[in-house]
Amino acid sequence: MGAATAPADDLTAVYSASWAGLPAAHIRLALHEGPDGYRDEIAIGSEGLPHVVTHFRGTAVAQGRLGGGQVPSPNRFDANYDLRKRKDRALRMNFVERDGALIAERGPGDTSRKPELKEQFRRDVIDPLSTITAIRAAVRRGEKQFTIPVYDGARRFNAEVRVLPRDPSDPGIHLALVLRAIAGFKGESSEDEDPDDAPRPASLTLSDDGTLTPLSMTVKIWFLPLTATLERLCAPGDACSW
Repeated sequence: MGAATAPADDLTAVYSASWAGLPAAHIRLALHEGPDGYRDEIAIGSEGLPHVVTHFRGTAVAQGRLGGGQVPSPNRFDANYDLRKRKDRALRMNFVERDGALIAERGPGDTSRKPELKEQFRRDVIDPLSTITAIRAAVRRGEKQFTIPVYDGARRFNAEVRVLPRDPSDPGIHLALVLRAIAGFKGESSEDEDPDDAPRPASLTLSDDGTLTPLSMTVKIWFLPLTATLERLCAPGDACSW
């Protein structure tokens, strides 16, 4: 069955993540799309060895309008996170219309310590969480290959996406991604100890139905695969504890 054209109103799901085959994190993802726009939420808690090393936990919210073809136009992205050496950090990003473009700017309460990238790298971009909405919208429109410009508050990169041919023996809609560095890498403005600027391959699988539920995603971290896999969908009104 092909992907339906009408978006699902709400979707909440719980995922487990593994790194090199070992438990790495638990994740809750909530996606809303409707006449009022879209709102994406994610919560991540590390576990196993990654928790011992990083003590990472965080939440993020992205919201904005949906334009023609359900293309997301974000108006804000807020994230809160803890790391072993950086507690109670906050990322606050607003998207401001100026000179015919949408500009990402830091908002009140942001605790980032590095200067913003030049405006040319913050023009007509979306945040990482809104990328999920953008990918699902492009798949609904039947696009087979597309590029999404992404800015995470410190780094600017492109998510280059290609929809793979259907394989009847492997259900789902499979996408191959390449995360390509544009600016903010190799210590230019990041707080992450010189992140690698080499192109980073990733993969994403969506359900082959009208919901386009994310089923799994894999990306390499420190040369080893980090994979998030769907554990369960949550019923409407369910607190969806993890």
